[in-house]
Amino acid sequence: MSAISNGYYTNCVQSGPDFTMDVCLDTFNERLRVDDYQGSLASIDSKAQDMCAQYAFTKIFIKSRQEDLMYFLSRGYMLEAIFKGYFNGSDAYSMAKYFSPERRTSDYWIQEDHILKQVLELPGKRNSDVVTAPYRMRMAVEQDADRLANLYNLVFQVYPTPMNDPQYIRKIMQQGTVVYLIETGDAIVSAASAEINEVYHNAEMTDCATLAEHRKHGLMRLLILALENELRTRQIFCAYSLARALSFGMNAVFHQLGYLYSGRMTKNCRIVDKYEDMSLWVKDLSKPARI
Repeated sequence: MSAISNGYYTNCVQSGPDFTMDVCLDTFNERLRVDDYQGSLASIDSKAQDMCAQYAFTKIFIKSRQEDLMYFLSRGYMLEAIFKGYFNGSDAYSMAKYFSPERRTSDYWIQEDHILKQVLELPGKRNSDVVTAPYRMRMAVEQDADRLANLYNLVFQVYPTPMNDPQYIRKIMQQGTVVYLIETGDAIVSAASAEINEVYHNAEMTDCATLAEHRKHGLMRLLILALENELRTRQIFCAYSLARALSFGMNAVFHQLGYLYSGRMTKNCRIVDKYEDMSLWVKDLSKPARI
């Protein structure tokens, strides 16, 4: 097993005589994520479940290809969400299996349904990307890592990845993650990033954070639009994001920017004070922008 760890999670390759798979051992969120695989589905399923037992994880999810969807369903996995266009234009199906009733049961599902209904009733917005004073927007550089870490530390008490660690931020930038920020004066007040998968030409819009006193100014929309434009220049056309299902604001941002709601993942990760259900939003960046 080859592995890369950052203290929160470990990315590694697992293999056997008849399979290989890229997995994320997410100890912070007590879950196993299978991002890619080849070979015997039976061996992949068996190894994934063995690893969950070994690390006492309570959730596993596999990004399944369409042709393997029925196999995982027949083995007790549940379809939670669809990543449209994830595999170089082909869809990925998020198949989940739970190992505790508490992890399986959502405490806020009906409330989240009401939020989603309200979000989906919102009209789209014109895709203006004009940044007005006193704000300035630009792509972040490694020298911004300390101030970015301070932003995330102020916005999130608990977050699924160590974005309050400047060293971690520098590392992901070096690995290809694109970060855009908005500042006023000497302070960074909002930021978001695109974590790019060069193999399958997709990107996750993530690490969205705005200081409370600067919300309601449309800053996150501007950041997402800037990231989308950057992705298009890199020939990345599948963009997706996981938003807290209880957050009206973030779900509204993605809906109004033309992202398609594609499912909800039960207690997918720890944010602030609890495990949160996460809504998946996906956008085909090759299509004309919606006006």
